[in-house]
Amino acid sequence: MSGTTTPAVAIPGQTARGAGTAAPKSTASPWWADAAAVVGGGVLVALHGSRLGRWVVDDAAITFAYARSIDEGLGPVQQAGAAPVEGYSNPAWLALLVAGRRLGLFDHRALFGVPDLVLYPKALGLLCALGTLAAVACAARRLVARSWWVTALAGVLLGANVSFVAWTFSGLENPLYACVATALAAVLVRAVAAGNLLGTGPAVASGLLALVAALTRPDGAVLAGVYPLLLLLTSRRAELRPRMRAAALGTAAFAVPYGLFLVWRLAVFGRLVPNTAVAKSQELPDAELFTRTTGELLTFAGWPAVLVAAALVGVALTRRGMPRTALAAVVLPLALTLCAYGVLEPDWMGMHRFATPVWPLGALALAVAAVGLAERGGPRPRAAVTVALSTTLLLSWSAQRESAAAFRAEPTLPMCLVVNRDGVVFNTYADRLDIADGSVLLPSLGGTLLTSDLKVYDLAGLTEPRIADALSAGDTEGLRAYAFRELRPTFVHAVGVWARKTGMTAPRLTAEGYLPLYRTSDGGGDWVRADAVRHPERLGPLRAWADRVIPAAYESGRNRCGGVLRPGRAAPRPSDRPTH
Repeated sequence: MSGTTTPAVAIPGQTARGAGTAAPKSTASPWWADAAAVVGGGVLVALHGSRLGRWVVDDAAITFAYARSIDEGLGPVQQAGAAPVEGYSNPAWLALLVAGRRLGLFDHRALFGVPDLVLYPKALGLLCALGTLAAVACAARRLVARSWWVTALAGVLLGANVSFVAWTFSGLENPLYACVATALAAVLVRAVAAGNLLGTGPAVASGLLALVAALTRPDGAVLAGVYPLLLLLTSRRAELRPRMRAAALGTAAFAVPYGLFLVWRLAVFGRLVPNTAVAKSQELPDAELFTRTTGELLTFAGWPAVLVAAALVGVALTRRGMPRTALAAVVLPLALTLCAYGVLEPDWMGMHRFATPVWPLGALALAVAAVGLAERGGPRPRAAVTVALSTTLLLSWSAQRESAAAFRAEPTLPMCLVVNRDGVVFNTYADRLDIADGSVLLPSLGGTLLTSDLKVYDLAGLTEPRIADALSAGDTEGLRAYAFRELRPTFVHAVGVWARKTGMTAPRLTAEGYLPLYRTSDGGGDWVRADAVRHPERLGPLRAWADRVIPAAYESGRNRCGGVLRPGRAAPRPSDRPTH
């Protein structure tokens, strides 16, 4: 690589020394090299993602159910006849799903035996991954001469990262959040390099991108602080007023539409936060939580890689001749998203789901620092950077191999498992007991909503405000009183942690007049309200059926659940099965 130092780019309010340097167009990589690096990185991400098969996490199917209801004109409800509840926390992602359904690309058919409920969100995830790498390339072209090296390195880092890949193809909103966060960094990098940081375009764009991030995930609102903080860090007293004006414009571009959204949320749902946030009982952050969660994340990334990355970025931010202010435009959103991850309660889905934007921003910062220092150094610094990167990244990849293999073998709660275990099973219970207009209370919601004929109540509280309030307050007795006195579900499914957390135990259910249909080793299982059973003689054969079918669902029903998912799915009666 050339060691020639590129000329400085003037930035308003800064000297050439403060601004650092940027790659001039004459020495930048050809566009096709960057495009090839973007495509190559996308291929790596897709190949790694393909090893997850048809897996879509069940929580994503909750948003799928809302997309179906909205597109069918029912409004933001989980199923027909339900009250409006914000049982999702990703309205921007929801909008993409609604658009796909309206265009006939989602929730309509199967292609080559694979339902578009799986194909469409995974295709969106891949497009977002490509958009993320394109943003990396756009930023890198303003910072180093060989920008394709930055994009290629970022693609390798992301393609090998099981956390990034898994949540990109999970059906959830993570890839959109990562793409928007990286695009924000790219916009600010290019504004700094062009000397237009105080311009109307960068101010409005930063505010609107932060808005999309906040509407993709609630914690995405932290990105609204990136642009004002960057202005503050690069401020000079002589330019205080124009910087305040630019900061006010960027903040208004975020705050005004977001404020209107909050007013709409309050008017429609009666809450200022999603119901999901109440159900998950997010508490005020503390230092112990932050230290524990960020420590676990950095351990997952690999401490050798983390320390080398921190050292390279630190040197790049302090070394004369590096584009320091532009690099700060990457480090700021990285720091804010990392802080947001650190203060969130640990997520039960595992594999660091809330950290998705941290990975591409970290990859961009590391790659720019490494390539920039190599371009501006002699043979020895280049060799040192190459050896340090190669060694630590190999160690990091080796450390993640075991986690990746374990996740591929048993990914977080597949949608198809819930369809086969809960949706089909409870429809069959109601069918064979001849129960019409029944209801079910259970914690695994997504696949159930897509396939159940029953009225569904959420034991986890994501779509049930009264249960969310009770869980948040730790009022298990109030939760049970509401469930048994007001909801009075026909069926109850509670096992493991949810049976213990809510007190839906066998003695309590028996005392409330419920009969067991299927029992698990931990004392939980499936129950039916005794006064809803008009044919008690059918209970014995139904229990025998459940004992045979439910374990089989856990064994073979995780990846396949049919081509089109609609309410009314039930297992065939013995007399309905073909005899040949």
